[in-house]
Amino acid sequence: MNITISENALELGEEAAKFLTEKINGVIRKNGEARIVVSTGSSQFEMLQALIKKDIPWHKVEVFHLDEYIGLPVTHKASFRKYLFERFINLVNVKEFHGVDTEGDINKKIKELTELIRLRPIDVGIIGIGVNGHIAFNDPPADFDTHEAYITVNLDDQCKMQQVNEGWFDSIEDVPNQAVSMSVWQIMQCKTIVSGVPHKVKADAVYKTLTHKLTNLVPATKLKGHNDFHLFLDKNSASEIIDF
Repeated sequence: MNITISENALELGEEAAKFLTEKINGVIRKNGEARIVVSTGSSQFEMLQALIKKDIPWHKVEVFHLDEYIGLPVTHKASFRKYLFERFINLVNVKEFHGVDTEGDINKKIKELTELIRLRPIDVGIIGIGVNGHIAFNDPPADFDTHEAYITVNLDDQCKMQQVNEGWFDSIEDVPNQAVSMSVWQIMQCKTIVSGVPHKVKADAVYKTLTHKLTNLVPATKLKGHNDFHLFLDKNSASEIIDF
């Protein structure tokens, strides 16, 4: 595990984007193309803003993403597909984007997405960490045992409040109860994992991730077992592990 601590979220985003550029371009030089997973949420704003400006041959990059609410159309402001289209996919010319589509026959779409993601290894996973320590929508207690690629999960109240506090919903009652999420096991199959985790609201999750032993009550502790995990923090998110 490598940890980089920046002054603020803007610097964190730039540092993470520079690292990702080197990783993605290195894979493309070696294999002719790259496959990545991209996360969403307000904590990823600065990183994505920096990443789309980098010199990456995006037409050689195949993109998956982590999760999507069940019962939420792509037109809703909280839709993660909408988020990615507006902040990433529509701004760079990627080879292909495989969104988690939860409209229609969900089981059929999970099966199709599973077949696609397992065609070849994922080179780089950009994986955020939630205020409750979740990765993707794998809230505690997360399922560490399933080897399914995507699963239906129930969202806990802390996760729902994070979405309200970030402005995606007006109240906790408005947040869907379920989502389709990439499983913890599938996330861990990424050859490289990069987590950009800024802001004071994430300080407790960062502390628990780094100080707790492996536990599905803090799902992000699983990332510490990955052999190429890179954690990018700012002084706010790192405030409970270091006295600045």
